[in-house]
Amino acid sequence: MRKYELVCIVQPELDETAFKGVVDRVSGWVSEAGGSVDKVDVWGRRKLAYQIRKQREGQYVLLNVTLDPKSTAELERNIRYLEPVLRHMLSAV
Repeated sequence: MRKYELVCIVQPELDETAFKGVVDRVSGWVSEAGGSVDKVDVWGRRKLAYQIRKQREGQYVLLNVTLDPKSTAELERNIRYLEPVLRHMLSAV
């Protein structure tokens, strides 16, 4: 098991329940892969450096996760196809 930081930029127009649903779905995928979510830190709404899918802002969230390195590809594939997530970055700590 290895520790990772996962930063996701979520669409800004989502309300709080939809945003929480996205975070819960990503956390569920980590749990299904045999990992654990150690900490969830919501950074809030911030201006983007450039437009992504015609959006100028995004809601940022940081998840500190512990995950098997073999499961990272599956997690990133799932996040890539999750519509409300504009961008994500998974990096080892």
